Amino acid sequence: MIKYQFVISIAIIFCTTSITAQSFEPKLGVVEQMPIPRVEAMPNHPMPYKMKDWKQTTIGYDKYVYDFKQKGDYLPFIWTENNGRNFKETTFGIYTAIGDVREGPKKNNGENHEALGAMGSIIGATLVGIDKSKQDGHNYVSMMRNYFNKDNGWNIVMNFTNEGAHIGGGYGNDYWYDVYNNVLFYAIGNYYPKEKGYSEIMRTIADQFYRSDSVLNGNYSYSYFDFKNMKPGKNTIPAQEDVAAGYAFILYAAYLKYGSQKYLTASRNALNALDGQKESRFYEALMPFGAYVAARMNAELGTKYDVQKFLNWTFDGEATNREGWGVIVGNWGGYDVSGIAGSTIDRGGYGFAMNSFDLAWPLTAMVRYDQSYARAVGKWILNASNAARLFYPYDISDSLQALPKLKAISKNVIAYEGLINHTDNPKFKGISPLAQGDGPLWAEGMPQETMFSLYGSGHVGFYGGVISTTNVEQILQIDCRATDMFKKYFAYPTLLYFNPYKISKNVEINLGKKKVDVFDAVNRKIIKHSASGRLRFDIKPDAASLLVIVPGDSKYMVSDGKLFANGIPIDFRYTK
Repeated sequence: MIKYQFVISIAIIFCTTSITAQSFEPKLGVVEQMPIPRVEAMPNHPMPYKMKDWKQTTIGYDKYVYDFKQKGDYLPFIWTENNGRNFKETTFGIYTAIGDVREGPKKNNGENHEALGAMGSIIGATLVGIDKSKQDGHNYVSMMRNYFNKDNGWNIVMNFTNEGAHIGGGYGNDYWYDVYNNVLFYAIGNYYPKEKGYSEIMRTIADQFYRSDSVLNGNYSYSYFDFKNMKPGKNTIPAQEDVAAGYAFILYAAYLKYGSQKYLTASRNALNALDGQKESRFYEALMPFGAYVAARMNAELGTKYDVQKFLNWTFDGEATNREGWGVIVGNWGGYDVSGIAGSTIDRGGYGFAMNSFDLAWPLTAMVRYDQSYARAVGKWILNASNAARLFYPYDISDSLQALPKLKAISKNVIAYEGLINHTDNPKFKGISPLAQGDGPLWAEGMPQETMFSLYGSGHVGFYGGVISTTNVEQILQIDCRATDMFKKYFAYPTLLYFNPYKISKNVEINLGKKKVDVFDAVNRKIIKHSASGRLRFDIKPDAASLLVIVPGDSKYMVSDGKLFANGIPIDFRYTK
């Protein structure tokens, strides 16, 4: 199992004495919960309710897709190629969708394969405990270096190994691809900090983004950026100002990893540019990283970024560069579909698997730094994880999916690309919702099976590594530490619970054998001192708890508006 990378800083506490666990009781009251209006419009009890086992789905996807021995139509889904682009080593490809005719070992010497799906699947598998650097004789983590396009002079991670293999986004035509793939690469670097060559690549990426930010000088209103010639550009694709959130994430991570002040300066420049926008410019996947980085900087640096604004822009569906892009709220044909991400207006709404999974990454981690959004995030993920099961062909009625007779090839670990309210196709007139995909429209000769999305399904680990069930139906346990990357401090286990009921509920947690203190960062109280084994605790109606599991012999101190246990922050906003 992969050990998460923790950057441990020694907190200098300007207190004369510390307080022992048994005598410490927090003095501040309950943290006021900030609503996200779009989440408030979602039901507390999405129906029909069924929670998919997201961890087992992630494990099942990895086992099925990363198997070179699979035989049958469109199988295997994975292949190796030895073109040695960028690095003289064997790498691999995964089809973007089942049966994608543009890809495979016989197309362009096997080079046509996307980073977006491969990197998402590596992160997802890692989050559920699979070591992708040592799997069946393959080091898939090392192979990701081939997406670092040094041969063409761009010197960033791109969606293909070279422009000649480019059959989708990026390469000077679609900004978010060239930014988000570097966000994903940094995430892999977080979980595999000792992987050969990664640190050098990540530093080069940071330098490229630093130079790019300097050229942009606060203006991100472009369709793409040429990282080779350091020139922004515009084309028919809308300007994507929210890429500034991706810049902020990469550069802040680089600052924490390498300690160079220039990266922090550039990260703040990027976040300032996003904060200065007068309207939502949410294009694909990067806006919520603005909320995450803003909450972290507010907590760690004392800045005053407007986290609420970034969250509203993520959810509200009022983006002006991509009309309607946000998070869906609604009931389609008797199914609550609130929480999935995509277009809120395209044919009544069109949510996508990848976008819905990836949204959990920044939002759950954000709660560690600003627990005032614990209830909102908990309610959102309850809705989203319930609705997201409808992407899967064995979790939705045959009458509500495009390819019920072909679903066996999915093994229910490969999802449809998305869920749509209604379609213009007369074959599916009156059917709502409909699980389907756009694959057949991407290129001539695409089989219908391309509706099943390998690239989107590979990101399922952002649910699988974060969401667990509890003894109370519809109260989930959300791991807020799992996707919090490049930490300034070591982090104790931090678990979010949202109670959607109108009455208090008693939830059970297994603390393990060692004695621990259980601190609730929302209600600002120690639930139990020196506890072990199974503990039951109450959650108030329509409310959240954020439990931080602290060693039982901890020393508590308050400094600079933060509450520390053994020099480790457990409440970043411990201030009046």
